[in-house]
Amino acid sequence: MSELDKAGYHVFEATEETRAWAGAAHKVACDVTKDPAQRALWLRHQNTWFVGVDALPNDPDGSISNVPLKGPWKDHIVSPTHWHKAQISVVYEGYPKQDKNQSDANHRFRVYRAAAHVDGLLLEDGKRYLREPHAFIIGISLNESDAAPLKVWPGSHRIMGPALARALGLGPDLTEAYKAARAEVFESIAPVDVALTFGQSVLLDRHILHGMSPWEDGQTAPIEGRMTAYFRPQFDDFSDWLPLF
Repeated sequence: MSELDKAGYHVFEATEETRAWAGAAHKVACDVTKDPAQRALWLRHQNTWFVGVDALPNDPDGSISNVPLKGPWKDHIVSPTHWHKAQISVVYEGYPKQDKNQSDANHRFRVYRAAAHVDGLLLEDGKRYLREPHAFIIGISLNESDAAPLKVWPGSHRIMGPALARALGLGPDLTEAYKAARAEVFESIAPVDVALTFGQSVLLDRHILHGMSPWEDGQTAPIEGRMTAYFRPQFDDFSDWLPLF
């Protein structure tokens, strides 16, 4: 069993190719996050997180400013024919502050559980549905920072994936199965922080439970904040999202 299969994630060291892409993406991302319209759309938690979904204007082949998207993950994925516009996730000092429309319970979950979630399960009228069947998640660090790192629950994909697959066999509402499986993960697995340096990348299994840690005292980032680009290509067939084990 590979490390990715066992842990559900793998960190790749920076390469010349990933540094070149990250440098080009960083320049564009800085412009995007300064744009008033983009800031109005994506700033959350009292301006401590720029969510930035599909905010990076990369080309369909993943390139940005004519710099190709290439990295050490290539032997571990089936590359999509079309790369969507990447998320630009930017965290600022103080994250997470509580938004006015955010409940105390929701804020506590973000602080103490890093807002742990499985991507693609969207909340609609209080219920969870699989709306975005991601094939995998790739994160690429765009600058040097140890602040508000990615948090993962190693091996949680081996709990979440089968539980959600069983629930999907009974209907589209995944709410209770999701909550129960997540609670099992919290009880049985200790989370780890995954802080990436410039040009490093992380590959996540599509079923892994993950989130974002709060910005702690003593952590640092450049003036533009801690920047990470995320790709989440989707399967054409929802059945492909089901776990392989």
